[in-house]
Amino acid sequence: MTAASLSVSGLTVGYGPVQALDGVSIEVPEGAVVTVLGGNGAGKSTLMRAISHTLGFSGGAIRGGTVSFGGQRLDRLAPDRVVATGVVQVPEGRRVFARMSVADNLRAGTLGASGGRRAAARALDRVHELFPVLKDRAGQVAGLLSGGEQQMLALGRALMAGPRLLLLDEPSLGLAPLMAKRIAEAVREINAQGTSVLLVEQNAALALGVARYAYVLEVGKVTLAGTAAELSGSDEVRHRYLGVVDETVAAETEQEVAALTAATSAPALRRWVS
Repeated sequence: MTAASLSVSGLTVGYGPVQALDGVSIEVPEGAVVTVLGGNGAGKSTLMRAISHTLGFSGGAIRGGTVSFGGQRLDRLAPDRVVATGVVQVPEGRRVFARMSVADNLRAGTLGASGGRRAAARALDRVHELFPVLKDRAGQVAGLLSGGEQQMLALGRALMAGPRLLLLDEPSLGLAPLMAKRIAEAVREINAQGTSVLLVEQNAALALGVARYAYVLEVGKVTLAGTAAELSGSDEVRHRYLGVVDETVAAETEQEVAALTAATSAPALRRWVS
């Protein structure tokens, strides 16, 4: 990997007597998409909360290690200051403000962001370009949107803050395959515009098709790491996360992941700055 824009080193996290992460180290290079795979209870969401420094809201605490972004320690900052550095999280389950309109949800994304009204207007135009349905539904109450539309809104709200690094926690969870594919395409587009992405997913095929690098997290520890192509070719990943048991199917799956990965290797567009 090149010099990392995000560096998590020896991270240990606990909830009371329970240790959720044990010496986890990962890196997200600038401009890359990195994925963390793992089953339920592996510690993926805990890792995201530790990076965004929102562990305290769920009773967790960092007990060791460091989290740095662009050379600045995030684990010493309040959550709103983490957002100000350019690190923005889209939580698992979307968590839109159900009683607020789509437009007001997007406005909420600008809280704590720098750049003023002009930057917010540019961000809104970009969100509407990426997700036209949000412009069409601007006055609709967010709770009445479909699951896929709510995920688009959660992504759009995060983009309103002009992130340099986007933390995506299970964005395909509960979505139909076609909508999950649409979200994956949006992640590629967001990354192509210069935003780094850390993606945690149980849908390994989707994640490995989008990411450049990948880690496997099991019971709070990193057990595998490498390029997306390397992990998609791993027998362990095939059997445990891709559900592949036949070698012919395995070869086809590897080719499919390679094709999806190639789609993300186009030259990056000009960085979207706030």
